[in-house]
Amino acid sequence: MSLAYDDSLDGDKVVVLLHSGAADARMWDPQWGPLTERFRVIRPDFRGYGRTPYAADEPYSDPGDVADLLAALGLRQVTLVGASYGGRVALELATSHPDLVSALVLLDAGGGLPPTPDLRAFGAEEDRLLSEGDVEGAVELNVRTWLGPEADEQTRERLTQMQRHAFEVQLAADPEPSQFAGEIDLDKIEVPALVVSGAHDLPYFQQTADHLAERLSGATRVHLEWAGHLPGMERPAEITERLIHFLT
Repeated sequence: MSLAYDDSLDGDKVVVLLHSGAADARMWDPQWGPLTERFRVIRPDFRGYGRTPYAADEPYSDPGDVADLLAALGLRQVTLVGASYGGRVALELATSHPDLVSALVLLDAGGGLPPTPDLRAFGAEEDRLLSEGDVEGAVELNVRTWLGPEADEQTRERLTQMQRHAFEVQLAADPEPSQFAGEIDLDKIEVPALVVSGAHDLPYFQQTADHLAERLSGATRVHLEWAGHLPGMERPAEITERLIHFLT
């Protein structure tokens, strides 16, 4: 399986943008232009998101797919920028292929901590809605949960479209692909890392950011009082500026 992806082609430093589980590569639209002026930028769609089909002939992993994409492009020592689930993919990739990763930006990332009551409650409600066939209700739940108060109506509609598309593609898959979980070993990750959390995010992700900042030897911790779970969509210009500052 070859992931669908965008590649700006030009630039000495390579930045790979990894999307959240509620979105796809389009969530990075506001960052694409400013970043591609300075770096070579790649943004893939994971299987079942955006332009990539939800199919597999054998068990797969998203970090493995990204590693295969980088190998096909002949790239090493890239900076991984991961939002939410994309942050977990980045951590798994940095654990399994440390030679591929030169730096990490983790925006409200999942980091392998046991689920807390708030996250379990969200998952149970999403499962209930989907089991009842209420896709629109599940979409609304995700948009309401993952976007903070700074997100405008246009941003909420963009996330709605991306999440709805992901649900439709994944629920239609027959057979459903088998995905295996990767490992996160923070002791093996020794690259610079920017760890970002939002005050309006679920407590689970704020606790995860504290954990990552404490355990990653090269971590810089940033807590945004205005942000929810997807600050790159909520205040795109500010997050773009922070990315450029970290990358340069």
